[in-house]
Amino acid sequence: MRRIRSTVDPGSPSFRAFEAHNRRLVAELRERQRKARFERPERDIQRLRKQNKLLVRERIELLLDPQTPFLELYTLAANRAYDGAVPGAGFVTGIGIVKGREVLVMASDSSIKGGAWYPLTIRKMVRSLDIAIENRITVIHLVDAAGAFLPMQSEIFPDRYMGGRIFRNQCVLSALGVKQVALVLGHSTAGGAYIPTLCDYSIMVRGTGGVFLGGPPLVKAATGEDVTADELGGADVHSSISGTADYAVDSEQEGIALVREIVGTFARDKKVNVERREPEEPYYDPEELYGIIPDDVKKQFDMREVIARIVDGSRFHEFKPDYGTTAVCGFAFLYGWKVGLIGNNGVLFSDSAHKCTQFMQICNRDRIPLIFLQNITGFMVGKDYEHGGITKDGAKMLMVQTNLNVPKLTIMTNGSFGAGNYAMCGRAYDPRFLFTWPNAQISVMGMEQAALTLTQLRVRTLERQGKTLSDQERQKILNDITQDYLEKSSAYYSTSEMWDDGIIDPADTRRVLGIALSVALNRPFGLSPHGILRI
Repeated sequence: MRRIRSTVDPGSPSFRAFEAHNRRLVAELRERQRKARFERPERDIQRLRKQNKLLVRERIELLLDPQTPFLELYTLAANRAYDGAVPGAGFVTGIGIVKGREVLVMASDSSIKGGAWYPLTIRKMVRSLDIAIENRITVIHLVDAAGAFLPMQSEIFPDRYMGGRIFRNQCVLSALGVKQVALVLGHSTAGGAYIPTLCDYSIMVRGTGGVFLGGPPLVKAATGEDVTADELGGADVHSSISGTADYAVDSEQEGIALVREIVGTFARDKKVNVERREPEEPYYDPEELYGIIPDDVKKQFDMREVIARIVDGSRFHEFKPDYGTTAVCGFAFLYGWKVGLIGNNGVLFSDSAHKCTQFMQICNRDRIPLIFLQNITGFMVGKDYEHGGITKDGAKMLMVQTNLNVPKLTIMTNGSFGAGNYAMCGRAYDPRFLFTWPNAQISVMGMEQAALTLTQLRVRTLERQGKTLSDQERQKILNDITQDYLEKSSAYYSTSEMWDDGIIDPADTRRVLGIALSVALNRPFGLSPHGILRI
């Protein structure tokens, strides 16, 4: 493979302006992440200390192998919800290494509302278990939750992807042979009691751990029976009487050490046999991405420059370089694994859709994982393009992309608008992982077009009601709609609603993709049953 020849000039005024802009965005991201991870009311911290409990990140640090990476997911979930009172949706989840094995850690953050489950907490837990199912990765549950946040129970309990989906996903994991270990550090009540009982191994901490369908107050109200939490469902009750737990320990540290010991007995998962070579760092510095990504979503950049700062040796074999030039397709290696990459260099035309479709078929047949680098305004519109079959060609691209057998990973590098989001493996198309850069925007169409369209509709409605609007009133309507649209298309709104698996620093993209790809290769995938068609 040839090394990409970069045309970027790090000394140019545009590079320096873009770099300053993006470093500010990354600094803001890091500060938001710091607050979500560590800022807690002192009274909540002291409450846990009095119970001899560790904070959630202290638990995770003890659990993971020293000096190994932890890819935290959804750090800023719920950052725009619940008046900012539930950072991270009250839950920490991510991928790490325990005794040399890849694991998915799911941990209650009891410093926030006692670890109570909000609607977005449920969504975070369900999505995390979906990742375990999709990638066949061992799950470690660190359980310390107050149960459902009852004032919002109607948004937590009854529907398909609400609370019951957590336990359903655990059952699916068990049937797939994916191992689960639970350490009960606090109370696990009502439906939450099923989390440890659906695991292969269950450990409880004496004095603080408790598992019961109804806690002491509910038992008193329902039956009149007076019983303490320990008598009802403490560690010794469940490890020596009911058999609900397998082990009882005297401290959190002892419990975490036992989790590590248990995981150390698991057989190491074998990766899917895909083409591999010795890994190589990129030739170009990944931090140069700060100077490549523009300061305005409407400004274009060459996706090859991004690829050059992600892949091994900055080497890339481009497929059909002179055809369908608004899409970039080709092969590279990432931490030694061969991958296919599809990126956008503009709007999708029929020829670029054809190229992407043919390339995806080749990757699927040859068992090559795919990485989608989104910067897409959508498919081209207009009479000539409709007559030329743009909708039909887009549908072909969607059909092939949806039914790929190989793992798909997606990075939203800039804009992600309309049906282009679909074709480039947006959230609805089941990428194993999808991450967003802090500058990215996502919406059904670009902000300017949407704001003008919505303003026209609002003005016409008001005029039909007999109202005459001044130019200033029309401008105010446009400004209000623009601001609302900009807010709800931002990366922070997207990640708050968990439309992605997290916002990442662009310079960390290679490392994040490396971890995600390693996890994705735990799950076997079959061969394509079809030959390759020239669309």
